[in-house]
Amino acid sequence: MGKPHVVVLGSNFAGLGAAQKIREFARDSVDITVIDRKSYLLFVPNIGIEVLEDRNPMYSMHMPLIPAMKEDHLDFILGDVQNLDVDGQWVEYLPVERLGATVAKIHYDYLVIAVGARLAYDKIEGFAEYGHTVSDTYYGNRLRHYLYHEYQGGPIAVGSARFHQGTKTRDLVPTAEAACEGPPVEVMLSMGAWLESHNLGGPDKVTVFTPAEWIAEDAGQGIVHALLSKAGTMGFHYVNNTHDISRITQDGIEFAHGPSIEAELKIVFPDWVPHAFLKDLPISDDVGFVLTDMTMRNPKYHNVFACGDAAAVTVPKLGILAHMGADVVAHQIAKDLGMMNARKADEPMRPIVDCIGDMGHNQAFYISSNTWYGGDREVFRMGHVPFLLKLQYKEMFFRTKGKVPDWGIPVADFLTEMLTKG
Repeated sequence: MGKPHVVVLGSNFAGLGAAQKIREFARDSVDITVIDRKSYLLFVPNIGIEVLEDRNPMYSMHMPLIPAMKEDHLDFILGDVQNLDVDGQWVEYLPVERLGATVAKIHYDYLVIAVGARLAYDKIEGFAEYGHTVSDTYYGNRLRHYLYHEYQGGPIAVGSARFHQGTKTRDLVPTAEAACEGPPVEVMLSMGAWLESHNLGGPDKVTVFTPAEWIAEDAGQGIVHALLSKAGTMGFHYVNNTHDISRITQDGIEFAHGPSIEAELKIVFPDWVPHAFLKDLPISDDVGFVLTDMTMRNPKYHNVFACGDAAAVTVPKLGILAHMGADVVAHQIAKDLGMMNARKADEPMRPIVDCIGDMGHNQAFYISSNTWYGGDREVFRMGHVPFLLKLQYKEMFFRTKGKVPDWGIPVADFLTEMLTKG
């Protein structure tokens, strides 16, 4: 009888992290196969910095996956997942290395779903013609070209469409109106600085909007009040309770609730929606995110796990939660294989919002808070140290092929809080 076969779907932060941690904890007691439609990890958090410095983010924000897979003896399939049979324990995928391939199947003993979410720009009327964003290198380069070759100096609007969260995890995590609002806050602040640096005005040209009562509500009301007070003093404009984006036009953004915003440049973040193959499966919630408990295990199919944006309990859709969920998944699988004791392995994920966002002028904000989840931690800092740590984390991530030491984030938190004023 062969070794148990772990199949990991997806290889960005959650998928790569889960595969690496499973190998670390379960060692050679399992075979691990990773399936993804791309052969690189997209380092999303720092794309905006490259764009505003007029650098092509494709050159610096793609980390090759093959060396990382080879290092940990992970089999890698370049393929697009088409369907799951959770009763038969099969994954159907389409090999994408060359066009014309036929759909193939692979059997698993354990399945880790870490495919992220689909960013539904195609659901926003007018985005293709008039919208911009920084969620990948394609759109980052499109915005970069606009800023440096087409922008006429007009008003700028930044914000989110409404997030449609499932209803079956309300006893585990709060309900969010936006999928993740660290990026809109970051883009708002850094665009204000960019305007000043290019003698095109400043923060008074920038309006940030949110579908919620409070922008970045998951950061905690104390932090949100401090952030909005600081932004208001700087001259930024704020519009809340927009409910959703109705459409983007050449002249601005129209909302489902409230007045339109006039803007030449419209930088928006969409609804995060599940991949089509996950919808209506017995492992998924009412919109298609994968149901798990806080050990990231599906309550009905105990050999199925999810982490990162594909998991219903990952709210907001935040990088730190992808890392945390991947670690918990690996603990659970190692426990099943007798490689880790239950006391350690059954420690559930305890979500926290940890975020560092660019503010321009070599400054960044730092947020560490769990009050949205019922905790008592709420830390907010601004300064040069968080900016340096944001740059250094990316460099460390690439240098270690994603295996940032366990002390990396705690040390970064400590340095930020000790060396930066509140």
